[in-house]
Amino acid sequence: MLIRDGAVLVRGPDDVLAGMPAIIDVSEPVAPLAQPTLDHMDIPQLPERRSLRETAQLHQQILNQLGPSPIAEDQLIRDLSAQPSDIGPVSVDLELEGQIRRQPGGLLARVV
Repeated sequence: MLIRDGAVLVRGPDDVLAGMPAIIDVSEPVAPLAQPTLDHMDIPQLPERRSLRETAQLHQQILNQLGPSPIAEDQLIRDLSAQPSDIGPVSVDLELEGQIRRQPGGLLARVV
């Protein structure tokens, strides 16, 4: 079905380049791009690191909120009045530890 729709076999980068239309003329020299200075760049701030005690407390809050019946992860975030960037990594930790289970549809449940 893919071949009928026009798919092409790609075995490597040469096949990709051969299938692409010519975008630039490689015979003409290309001027280097101007390098931005730090004065004009918006550098994103890294999130603050939590202490082990704060992380353990967040683990416990999540486990206390979850039960055997699944709830939506966004509901958990609202219930804890937390940021998704705080809950996401911690929920992955708990999932890898086998303490919670992620189910289809963004649902989380505590493993009992």
